[in-house]
Amino acid sequence: MTEPYFQLLFADRIGGAMYGKDTEIYKFEKIKRAKRKALAEFPQRKLLDFGIGENDMPASENIVAKLCQEAGRPENRGYADNGIIEFKEAAARFMKRWFGVELDAKSQIIHGIGSKPALSLFPKCFINPGDITLMTVPGYPVAGTHTKYCGGEVYSLPLLAENDFYPDLENIPADVLKKAKLLVINYPNSPTGKHATEDFYKKVVDFAKEHKIVVVQDAAHIMLSHADRPRSFLETPGAMDVGVEVHSLSKGWNMIGWRMGWVCGNELLVRAYGDVKDNSDSGQFIAIQKAAAAALDDDNIPRETQKKYYRRLVKLVDMLRSVGFQCEVPEGTYFLYVKSPVGLADGTKFADAEACSQYLIKEHSICTVPWDNAGAFLRFSVTYVAEDEAAEDALMAETKSRLDGLHMIF
Repeated sequence: MTEPYFQLLFADRIGGAMYGKDTEIYKFEKIKRAKRKALAEFPQRKLLDFGIGENDMPASENIVAKLCQEAGRPENRGYADNGIIEFKEAAARFMKRWFGVELDAKSQIIHGIGSKPALSLFPKCFINPGDITLMTVPGYPVAGTHTKYCGGEVYSLPLLAENDFYPDLENIPADVLKKAKLLVINYPNSPTGKHATEDFYKKVVDFAKEHKIVVVQDAAHIMLSHADRPRSFLETPGAMDVGVEVHSLSKGWNMIGWRMGWVCGNELLVRAYGDVKDNSDSGQFIAIQKAAAAALDDDNIPRETQKKYYRRLVKLVDMLRSVGFQCEVPEGTYFLYVKSPVGLADGTKFADAEACSQYLIKEHSICTVPWDNAGAFLRFSVTYVAEDEAAEDALMAETKSRLDGLHMIF
């Protein structure tokens, strides 16, 4: 078959002339294929899915009702551009109530169509060819992907157990620091579950000032803080001088798919984000923004969400410990990040976490997500579907029964 003329026209950033010919399979696609295979070969064996990365419950009924009410109003039909003042003011109230952070709703807050687009836009504000973005790994890759799209480079900061899953900011090479413009962090951290301390954030502010680097803190999981109260980077003295924080309503408010979040912090940085955003989208549907404002004013929603996922994490940790895993309840998020087994007592060997993950799916219909960026780890999510606590307990019992006889070696 003759190739289309545009095969040679694709940009290098997505593969150039080889676009569409790459045979490498993304790990999440491998997981999907393995799940389909397990379901086809063992139709009577229930798939125990700990790989899902999104809330299992819909948004609160009153928030859905607010959306329906606002969706029919003719004044909400137009373009929202960089956001309506009602949402910005609700976000400002939220930041003040929970973190004691004072923000000007008009100049220091702009909504985003979820946090993902916001993280993709900051490299466009700062990265020229040859510039560097510092990013923690494992983690959400979006800001790094767009850094490369802009001709920049990504310098990875591994999150290691020996560093308590904080980045080592003290041993970054001088030539990297000279070209670095952005530091992207994420706390509570996904997938490690680490919570940021006041001292860590102070270290980040000092680092940013010393090396003249902009900080982008991804706070998507902030309301799923278990070890301590939710803590904003912007609470830290000096943080407002060096960075911004990106928030999302997906995790804490069960608003997966609503695509609603915001960027807040330094006025000039927020303005730069807004200028680029204004050339990227025309804003989220106003009815969604008004419903999201109502959600932000209801503190009970994130409190109940956190309580539920913490309860599930405790149960998961107890079960996994009983079959040999060494793990603790994470300090944040709804993920449990644990060392992957290197093999089984029957002689089975796992080269890495991905090999273990594939084995668990194919042989036992247990789905996890592998991470091999900074050691071999498996990520278990507690966003599985379960109607009540009895269903949660039944799922733990079934998982234990399948893992019990494996005699995993770590």
